[in-house]
Amino acid sequence: MPCPDLQESVSIGEVRVGIFLIAAQFPGMRPGQVLRDTVEAVVAAEEAGFDDAWIAEHHFMSYGVCPSAITMAAVALGRTSRVHLGTAVSVLSTQHPVALAEQAAMLHHLSGGRFTLGVGRGGPWVDLEVFGTGLPRFERGFAESLDVLCAALGRDRVSAEGEFFAFREVPMVPSARMTPVVACTSQETTRLAAERGLPMLLGMHINDEEKAAAVASYEAIRRSTLSGGLGEGDGVAHVAAAVGFVGDSTARAVQELREAMPRWLEPGLAGYVPVDGRARPVRDVGKYVEFLTEVHPVGDADHCVAAIERTRQVTGIEHLVLMVEGAGDTARTLENIRRLGAEVLPRLSSRRARDSG
Repeated sequence: MPCPDLQESVSIGEVRVGIFLIAAQFPGMRPGQVLRDTVEAVVAAEEAGFDDAWIAEHHFMSYGVCPSAITMAAVALGRTSRVHLGTAVSVLSTQHPVALAEQAAMLHHLSGGRFTLGVGRGGPWVDLEVFGTGLPRFERGFAESLDVLCAALGRDRVSAEGEFFAFREVPMVPSARMTPVVACTSQETTRLAAERGLPMLLGMHINDEEKAAAVASYEAIRRSTLSGGLGEGDGVAHVAAAVGFVGDSTARAVQELREAMPRWLEPGLAGYVPVDGRARPVRDVGKYVEFLTEVHPVGDADHCVAAIERTRQVTGIEHLVLMVEGAGDTARTLENIRRLGAEVLPRLSSRRARDSG
């Protein structure tokens, strides 16, 4: 069912570019310092002219050491005045959707509308055991969780009568009209997002053609869901994640990431521990890094501009968020943010048109 009375969280028709922060812990880094550096990266992104910054949530692993993306967003909102903050994502399978909606509404009001809640289903990880929500919430409870969240973010009062949530009607205090963004990594989640008219967040693990296929599938489901089909102005502003890394030459930038990223990914990905006896998925890290550096804006400024423009052309998505931490060095990450802001963002076509207008 569609989310009631929700407004678009981002505008359609001009490119938006943000940064995507995993709070990645490379060898030798301490988690507390990584978290502080992540906030500094948001501050640097605002100064460099980015539109927004999106923060990931992970638990019990070095892949990402931020266990509460919404808390990190709150701190970063307090350090900035213009840039928008989003969660990419808050894991809905391990949280109560009304509690998450209350936190999102607080940040919406306290920031003057600079916060966007991104949610995802998560995985069959040990988090479900630790937080007590259990495997069923992951396996069959995501749709119900999403509907309760939408109701809590779209109405002044909320109640539930379902398998996982059943409670009397209560007022939402504070209430806010917000549109959550949904991380979509499967056809089932794409269907859920499309039926509710919610924007998708598409990950950096798929290429432009796969993102375009997800958008096409979404639009087909959306047309079949709405009586009379899609009309003028019915577009939804999806978000696409990619690695973003600029260097003096494309060869040097690619080499830098191919040397650095496996040091983070090898131990980091091992942190995904299934809650049951299923085998943990194993990724060939070398091939994955090769894929990331080939398909995303990793290179000199010319290459980065061309890669971003290609993603926009192929996918139709006008909101990109760039993972900027790949070098595993704080100073290099900040340099990367500044260089992307100075050498790449001003050259994107619709930004040039906007600035000249």
